[in-house]
Amino acid sequence: MLDNKLRKAVMIVAAANLAYFGVEFMVALNIGSASLLADSADFLEDASVNLLIFFAMAWSAKSRARIGMLMALILLAPGVAFLWTTWHKFFNPLPPAPFALSLTGLGALVVNMSCAFLLANYRHAKGSLTRAAFLSARNDAYANVAIIGAGLVTAFLWHSAWPDLIVGFGIAVINLDAAKEIWEAAREEHAEAHV
Repeated sequence: MLDNKLRKAVMIVAAANLAYFGVEFMVALNIGSASLLADSADFLEDASVNLLIFFAMAWSAKSRARIGMLMALILLAPGVAFLWTTWHKFFNPLPPAPFALSLTGLGALVVNMSCAFLLANYRHAKGSLTRAAFLSARNDAYANVAIIGAGLVTAFLWHSAWPDLIVGFGIAVINLDAAKEIWEAAREEHAEAHV
């Protein structure tokens, strides 16, 4: 019964993340935002994580632990997207449209808070996999608040590309920390499977 409810929850979360990836990616390209591009990569990563969880639920603990380690590596994808965008921003340091940045960040916050709420009851149910999904949704909500703030700072205090770049750097750091936590949980799960 729990497995069916969890599978349904992760499929809903995967669909929501995939849909908002498309929205955020298009806005990021249109307004030239490093933080939205890094966050859109994060939405795509979250959709992938949740789809893998959906399919991996029938696998053994050992296989789930291996996939958990893979999830830790996938969490590094937004950092790579940020580095690529930052490199290009140095050659074209225009700030993104601040209100579009904040409004898109607000939409992302609604999606991520909804996903985190949906996954909160299952974060300890299947070890590293569900922990990966919950941590990712939770951390993304923090990043979305920062994106909203970057848009407001750009609009009212500092009309520069730097608020957007600083938030993009923060997104990369948050995902690195989540990857570390998931890697450690997956290693523990792997060790327990061998006992």
